[in-house]
Amino acid sequence: MDDLILLSRALIAVGLTLLLALLRLDAERFGTAEYYEATGAGERPRVRRRLAWYGLGFGIAALILTIHPDARTALFLGTGDRLGAVLGGIAFGVLGVLVAAGFASYRYHRIRLPAESSYPGALLNSTATAFIDEVTFRGALFGLLLSGGIDPTLANVAQTVIYALTTRLGAPGRDRYLLGLTLGIGFLGGWLTTVTGGIAASFLGHAVTRFAVFLCTGHIGQTMPRGREVEEIEQRRRPPEGWSVIGSRESSSRDR
Repeated sequence: MDDLILLSRALIAVGLTLLLALLRLDAERFGTAEYYEATGAGERPRVRRRLAWYGLGFGIAALILTIHPDARTALFLGTGDRLGAVLGGIAFGVLGVLVAAGFASYRYHRIRLPAESSYPGALLNSTATAFIDEVTFRGALFGLLLSGGIDPTLANVAQTVIYALTTRLGAPGRDRYLLGLTLGIGFLGGWLTTVTGGIAASFLGHAVTRFAVFLCTGHIGQTMPRGREVEEIEQRRRPPEGWSVIGSRESSSRDR
């Protein structure tokens, strides 16, 4: 009887993990994660819709942690080795900052600092998205794959690919840089989870990386295609460098 109850709880946790993956797949509709700024109709999603996505993600994660018989160990939903988690998370975060700064220097030739008013929303989105992603993919999904007897390296690759697919960053018109960054976050986070025995390190590094991308590019979600940034549009409207606009004599005399 006890074994049947434990099996039932484990199966419920599997169902909740699939719900989390579906929620992540629907991030575009809620205007969260990589789709915080971009919407199909050109309008910003309401704050309540975004908060609902965050709340559902945290709520389902709490249910998995409560219902699964051994979520902290089998599904990695714990800190694991605390010292290793701190050191690994810091190293992951430093690497993420360097990658974000390198991309901004290549794409914009500078660090494109955002408006100060956007910092609270970006911090919430970066932290909440990182938490939901790590619980879903580096935690529950990765743990379930390992419980099924799959090789750790193969399981890590599988959860990374599934993670990239649910973000929809491989679709036409999406930023390939963010797709590559997502694959890197997924694989490195899975490796750190295996080493430390928990998702704390990958969560810390993931959150820092997302916020670093925001600080360096000025975008909470996806970057704009080339030629679509505000300063690039403004530059096209101006005369070439070294040129000056000379008005007529009548306009010059009126100005004087």
